[in-house]
Amino acid sequence: MNHTGNDQNISLQEFWDKCLAIIKDNVNWQTYKTWFDPIKAVSLNDDLITLQVPSQFFYEWIEEHYVELLAKTIRRVLGRPGKLEYRIMMESNTAKKPAAIHLPGNTYTKPSKENSFIDMPLKLEDPYNIKTAYAIPGIKRTHINPQLVSNYQFDNYIEGDCNRLARGAGQNVAKKPGTTAYNPMVIYGGVGCGKTHLLHAIGNEVLKLHPNRVVLYVSAEKFITQFMEHGKNNAINDFIHYYQLIDVLLLDDIQMFAKAEKTQDAFFAIFNHLHQNGKQLVMTSDVAPRELQGLQERLLSRFRWGLNAEIAAPGYETRQEILNYKLRRDGVTISDEVVKYIAYNIQSNIRDLEGALITILAQSTINRKDVDLDMAKKVMKNFVKTASREVTIANIQKLVCDFYNVPYDKLLTKTRKREIVLARQITMYLAKKYTKNSLKSIGEHFGGFDHTTVIHSCQTVENLMDSDNIYKDNVNELLQKVQMASF
Repeated sequence: MNHTGNDQNISLQEFWDKCLAIIKDNVNWQTYKTWFDPIKAVSLNDDLITLQVPSQFFYEWIEEHYVELLAKTIRRVLGRPGKLEYRIMMESNTAKKPAAIHLPGNTYTKPSKENSFIDMPLKLEDPYNIKTAYAIPGIKRTHINPQLVSNYQFDNYIEGDCNRLARGAGQNVAKKPGTTAYNPMVIYGGVGCGKTHLLHAIGNEVLKLHPNRVVLYVSAEKFITQFMEHGKNNAINDFIHYYQLIDVLLLDDIQMFAKAEKTQDAFFAIFNHLHQNGKQLVMTSDVAPRELQGLQERLLSRFRWGLNAEIAAPGYETRQEILNYKLRRDGVTISDEVVKYIAYNIQSNIRDLEGALITILAQSTINRKDVDLDMAKKVMKNFVKTASREVTIANIQKLVCDFYNVPYDKLLTKTRKREIVLARQITMYLAKKYTKNSLKSIGEHFGGFDHTTVIHSCQTVENLMDSDNIYKDNVNELLQKVQMASF
């Protein structure tokens, strides 16, 4: 019998819709889309709610970060504490019933991994029929050089929204290699976004915490070259045996495997052996595994077993933090105005950001002049074209939405929700100040408000700036961002 304490006849979908409505008001939009939108409510029987989630990793993340929110939400909708059961979606149809997990507020006991999840029987193929790792003659585990760059550490890997998931998961992997749900871990993203840095940081941290583990970093290109050389010498088995000695294998740029069919066969054998024996695999790719071309489906399927974590281009605040870190590291001081200008105009990746900073500092040294905004503008002409950039209402709307973490579509509605009204008023104020649009035109850009609403919004912003210092600081920061966009 499906019911709740508030409504004896409420349906499963009505119950879950009410839960999601509450959750939407308590988390930002991106968090909701990432962690709650994929969840499906499967059943509601008395106090037991069953939710279907995409993976074991997904379950662990929800349990670690949002279980209290779920508990309070379900209690609120049910009118009493509830019990929560997860159903994990796997690639196989063979399953056994998952154990119930009770939410906080009742009895909360996290079950062991042995009985918490749907089992997925694995049929592991081994084209080389290799069951045991044998050392290459003369090579011992202790002789393997990890090939790590010592400067790439977690301490100097700046965290931001662009990499928070990947960085956090990487730290967990380093603490407990081979024993978490993040095995394998595939880190993907564009060029220069910090994938290789994170890969080395994981390896360096493993060696700090587990000095007896054998760690190896290798690029896919080098892996392919090694395989071809061993093939010429009829020593493929030695090649595979060597890699089976590794406890933590860090493989960079797996997209390079495309069309290297025989190399993929060898890596498949290595992957299976390491994974079956509780060894950790971390890989990087320039695209998500589902978008990789030219790789065998059996490899792509295994890449989906663990965690696929994206690293995006760093946001504005993260770019500022990266620049400030590099300046502190090198003992160099330049004005915040210049840092913000560089951070705003270099939006592609970290390498370009570093290149712009190095070039500006080089010009300062060569010309024996302090770095100022005029110098930065001259140097930056070689990196980006900013002179003809025009500020539009759409630009300003995006800036304000990002700043206040407000969904763009909400900005265009006539809701009286406080945070939406605040963002809309400031956006109208900035649009009047920095664009040539009429008051009527500005109002139309917000879903049909008239010119009197725009006038009222501008007056409200000016009044609040006079009476609220925090509000004034926020508006001034947005003013500076818009000014930079107009260069």
